[in-house]
Amino acid sequence: MVVVHVSAECYPMAKAGGLGDVVGALPKYQKKLGDEAMVVMPMYATPFLKNNEWDTQFKGKTNLGDWFFEYTIIKERTGKLGYSLYLVDIHGLLDRPQIYGYDDDADRFLGFQIAVVNWLSHWEKLPDIIHCHDHQAGLIAFMMRYCYDYEKLKGIKTLITIHNAQYHGVMNWSKSNVLPKWDSWKQGLLEWNHQINSLATGIKCADKVTTVSETYMRQLKYQSNGLESLFENEQAKCQGILNGIDNEIWNPASDPMVQFHYDKDSFMVGKQKNKDAICAKYHLDRTKPLIVFIGRLVGEKAADVLPGAIQHALDKTKGGANFFVIGAGDTAIESALNYLTQLFPGNYNCWMGYDEKIGHEAYAGADFLLMPSRVEPCGLNQMYALRYGTIPMVRDTGGLHDTVIDMGDPNGFGIKFLNADEQDIVYSVQRAIELYEDKDKMTKLIQQCMSIDHSWESVVHEYKKVYESL
Repeated sequence: MVVVHVSAECYPMAKAGGLGDVVGALPKYQKKLGDEAMVVMPMYATPFLKNNEWDTQFKGKTNLGDWFFEYTIIKERTGKLGYSLYLVDIHGLLDRPQIYGYDDDADRFLGFQIAVVNWLSHWEKLPDIIHCHDHQAGLIAFMMRYCYDYEKLKGIKTLITIHNAQYHGVMNWSKSNVLPKWDSWKQGLLEWNHQINSLATGIKCADKVTTVSETYMRQLKYQSNGLESLFENEQAKCQGILNGIDNEIWNPASDPMVQFHYDKDSFMVGKQKNKDAICAKYHLDRTKPLIVFIGRLVGEKAADVLPGAIQHALDKTKGGANFFVIGAGDTAIESALNYLTQLFPGNYNCWMGYDEKIGHEAYAGADFLLMPSRVEPCGLNQMYALRYGTIPMVRDTGGLHDTVIDMGDPNGFGIKFLNADEQDIVYSVQRAIELYEDKDKMTKLIQQCMSIDHSWESVVHEYKKVYESL
């Protein structure tokens, strides 16, 4: 079976969040299962592009409304990622250092999708499945079926995976004029609330819709930023499949980004050495539990609650824990978190930005990972934490509900709370401190965490079943 993944992100080429990790790992494990899986994404001007060798696979011409452009498809030469990685180069449109955040993002991803479909139409042997990811690839199924120039593609089965339904790729209806000529009788498939809604179009047009956890799929019927009725109507073709993690990359026994290696039999020494290194580097107290937050500093992650929650937790526990925050986003949240370094030297520090190595070091050295998310479709951070023997402290929502069992349960291993507010976070910190002081229980839970398997090997079969059903 030949599967083409279409995505705005793919690690290590370009990553802004979990989408990049998933698209960077899933095709590798699909190939191990025997399918021919590949990824096509925009050619951003990232270090990975500059530090690797590429072969030109195709050159084409198409248009975005009145703008006729040339595009080039290049392929990573060595295949070292475990699958074929193709990049779409549209000069002046995609070849920029950032993935998102430009005023013309709508045109950028429209141009990307049009180029992908145009390229596919030149294939002699067509793929079996086009697997689209999020709204940046949401119009592809529509174009394959209802744009006159691409009728050759209409028989290919399509799947869209929703990694975050809060973002829809909404555009003014005038953008319909820049799409390749399409069947005007199908206007309703493009339209949602008198605008083009790329995610809604993908849901309507794809043969199958998946999202990244079963709980999140249920939640989308009442929490999807305006698409609730659509998910209700299309539920027959919707399915939740929990994400996995790449155990080859996320492995504390061999991780090249981590200074001291360990496994579930040697973690007491290995984790402590990594913790000592972090505490020395960021001026924290190595004798106290280390609680880390790793993520975007935005409302979805409840990052706006963090400054107050950390301050109240340290006040209430009289400095009974350390906090280390890694992230970037809302400048007001960044300022508030930076200010805390003046209030709690020795118990708190932060690093504004995201560096893959610092993230790996934090998972390896921390005692607890805090995830108070308001919205968390799947969450990979808690799975990374489990892999590295770091106890997850999570709000009970989405994929966090599906992957963490509270330690109050006989089979539990984490800390869960109901509300993304200061009170629940402070209470959870108190529970974490009590657990940390009970060394025997803490050791047992860490061993339990490290024994849990969230690898792609255990997940990839679910996608295989979906593909075969199509």
